[in-house]
Amino acid sequence: MKLLQFVEQNQILLGVKTEPGILNVRKAADHLGSDVPVSLDQLFSQGENGIEKLRDFVSRINRKETNDFFIPEESIEFAPAVAHPEKIICVGLNYLNHAKEANMDIPTSPILFSKFNNTLAAHVGMIPIPDMAKKIDYEAELVIVIGKTAEKVSKEQALSYVFGYTAGNDLSARDLQFKTGQWLLGKSPDGFAPVGPYIATGDELDPQNLTIECRVNGDLRQQANTRDMIFDCAALISYISQTITLKPGDIIFTGTPDGVILGYPEAKQEWLKSGDEVAVSIEHIAELKNRLF
Repeated sequence: MKLLQFVEQNQILLGVKTEPGILNVRKAADHLGSDVPVSLDQLFSQGENGIEKLRDFVSRINRKETNDFFIPEESIEFAPAVAHPEKIICVGLNYLNHAKEANMDIPTSPILFSKFNNTLAAHVGMIPIPDMAKKIDYEAELVIVIGKTAEKVSKEQALSYVFGYTAGNDLSARDLQFKTGQWLLGKSPDGFAPVGPYIATGDELDPQNLTIECRVNGDLRQQANTRDMIFDCAALISYISQTITLKPGDIIFTGTPDGVILGYPEAKQEWLKSGDEVAVSIEHIAELKNRLF
């Protein structure tokens, strides 16, 4: 099942991607008198039972063949796939070839850094380029959405704490990132963590066998498979949860493969500029598009 959030009358609502269009879950539930979860928060609190209840609800509405609750996807205003995570945790240098192209040591433990909610942006949202930054780079990433509280979990149990997966772009201002020894400034400008358009529920895919790609203005820049991660999703969740309790709705950017502008020879580095469109595609999940200005 592919879930999304969209904006209607200044409210963020839950939608489900279906063949007839985007199902407005709250509208359908209110009209039909159903107690189905109508928000991501309710889905997080109800866990697997809530997902199954929603899946059954959607299938029954489809069988009714009514268009009253469906919206054409092209007419909706997307919100970030997760709008208010308590934590945004990112993983650096998690693909071998990316570490090599960046001329950095191969990590022996996950390299973690954070972003804040100001960085979140939605599918087809416009991303502002900071006035003080010149070297803007893309980073296509698989993003984990945590579904239940995870504290000191084992690697074997880690994936059972996943709600789903979405596509993300860990945009980076390289000149700000490496201005000091800390990466925060270059990683956390407004809008520098678009996520979406959908969350694919965790029961429907193998997170370690997904093609991941990035295109800039239609030109392929990154192409890899998530099996190439140095630390897989289960290892990341377990590692982080030993010291940081993960909460429902927290998101983890799992790292980017090679092909970023930073890895090009200096003479060939053409940084992102106003008007460029960046598309991150992850197999079985979504294509996330954003334009810079």
